[in-house]
Amino acid sequence: MSIRIQSGAARGRYLKSPPRGAVVRPIAARIRKSLFDILRPRLAGAKFLDLYAGTGTVGLEALSNGVSRCLFVDSDRWVCRVIEENLTRAGFADRARVFKEDALKDLSWLRGENFDFVFQGPPYKDAEKRPLAFTVPTLNNIAKSQILGPDGIVVAQHFERESLEGLSPRWEMTRQKEYGDSKLSFFRLKAE
Repeated sequence: MSIRIQSGAARGRYLKSPPRGAVVRPIAARIRKSLFDILRPRLAGAKFLDLYAGTGTVGLEALSNGVSRCLFVDSDRWVCRVIEENLTRAGFADRARVFKEDALKDLSWLRGENFDFVFQGPPYKDAEKRPLAFTVPTLNNIAKSQILGPDGIVVAQHFERESLEGLSPRWEMTRQKEYGDSKLSFFRLKAE
């Protein structure tokens, strides 16, 4: 599978794909284009967090569009190596870090970063094709960890039928777009 950066300074640059057998579902090009058409006006100089980074294309696209710093988090060590190689290929290694961590667990180790944007694109199904529901627990982890800056936005890519039941009342959904069996849901923390 060939993946390339669609916009910004590194537009057209091809990226290395994860190794065969890695359970990664890259974000569709049309969803990524729509996402960055929405986010682009606020990206210059922002701090970006890519959770369940997979191929790293969302964070790399953010870097290409002017974010000052991007952190990538994924639990697969081989995928993390591919992201590091892609950062070097694209010339963004000095503005990014990759962490092999589980986004479903405590994220307080990121406290103090104050991200302007957090993107989460967790898997929809496990290796046996059973549906997963990581969106709500990850959003609740983000709220508890206090890593979102003032006016920060979290964008969750999730399966259209995934329930958002159990979401902390601290979250407010500000926008939602559907793309086939996927949704992009935009969240802000309510003022306390």
